[in-house]
Amino acid sequence: MTNKMTHTKILALIPARMGSSRFPGKPMEKILGKPMIGHVYEQVIKSSLLHMSAVATCDKIIFDYIESLGGVAVMTSNMHERASDRCAEALLKLEELHNIKYDIVVMIQGDEPMSEPSTIGKAIDAIQSDELIKVVNVYSEIKEDHEFLDHNVVKVVPTANETACYFSREPIPSAALAKSPYKRYKQICIIPFRRDYLLAYTKLEPTAN
Repeated sequence: MTNKMTHTKILALIPARMGSSRFPGKPMEKILGKPMIGHVYEQVIKSSLLHMSAVATCDKIIFDYIESLGGVAVMTSNMHERASDRCAEALLKLEELHNIKYDIVVMIQGDEPMSEPSTIGKAIDAIQSDELIKVVNVYSEIKEDHEFLDHNVVKVVPTANETACYFSREPIPSAALAKSPYKRYKQICIIPFRRDYLLAYTKLEPTAN
């Protein structure tokens, strides 16, 4: 993938925290002898489209580990409930520190060790293809029933024009209501935002549902 807008400044942020309710300590859990967050960071920095890549965290153990790799980490508040809020704080801190204003912020979850630079590139190309697009979500097909039923996997229902219309941890669409075979999809947490849209999004109150 090539950056069609070579002047566009793109920041990748990897939100990570030790206090996950579903898997406490997950970012530092080792895979093949290396913490998960290390795998994610090393995959992300392979993308040539990114002006900078950084881990946004509220935990010093993660901060220190990323710095030990020679990487960039940003300490954020431990009060954030959404990854996007953590990324917004890190974005503003990095912009002030380096006297720069980014155009696009790619949020890549810290539990995506299989993130591929090519997938990051496709997501960036998608958001750059149309100025009206403010955020992009990547999704892929679910092949296995156990993954479809797994509460940890975020399912997505797209429209015919590939616009996501619904996300859920529940198995959707419902097999009981299906009248014909259908494909099932899951979210891949590589999410480019336009900078100003990310900041505006984090100011929105969560809805009841």
